[in-house]
Amino acid sequence: MTNATTTKGKCFCGSVEFTVAGEPAAMGYCHCSSCREWSAGPINAFTLWPPEALKITKGAGNIEVHHRTDRSLRKWCKTCGGHLFTDHPHWKLVDVYAAVIPSVKFKPGVHVHYQETVLPMKDGLPKQKDVPKEMGGSGVLLAE
Repeated sequence: MTNATTTKGKCFCGSVEFTVAGEPAAMGYCHCSSCREWSAGPINAFTLWPPEALKITKGAGNIEVHHRTDRSLRKWCKTCGGHLFTDHPHWKLVDVYAAVIPSVKFKPGVHVHYQETVLPMKDGLPKQKDVPKEMGGSGVLLAE
C-alpha cells in the first residue's frame, strides 16, 4: 500500500506493537453478547480492515488466539491480557479494536447486532438487527 496513512497501535503493556495502513473498511459498534463478554463492556467499538493492512511490528510471538467460533478468532497479548484484534476470515476482515489505535479518528457508521443491546443509543446511526445484508445478515434495521 503506497501513499497510505500508517497508524501505530499497541497492546495495554506495549509488548505487542502493530501498524494499520490506509483507511478502515468500516467502523461502528457491536452489541452482540459475544463482543460484550469479550470486552467486558456494554458494546464493542470496532474498526474493520483488510488483513493485509495489519502488520505486527513487535511481539508477534506474544499474541494468543481464542477460537470460540471459526467466524471470530479473538487475539490478545499473553503478557498483559490486552485485547488486540478479532480476525473474521469469512468476511476477509480483521477488527482492530478502536481503543488500541487511539490516533485513528473513530467515525462510527453503524450499530450491528442491535437486537441484543443492553445499552440503547440514540445517535442517528443505522441500527442493524444483525449485520448488513452484503455481509450475510438480514439487513433489517431497528428503531432507535
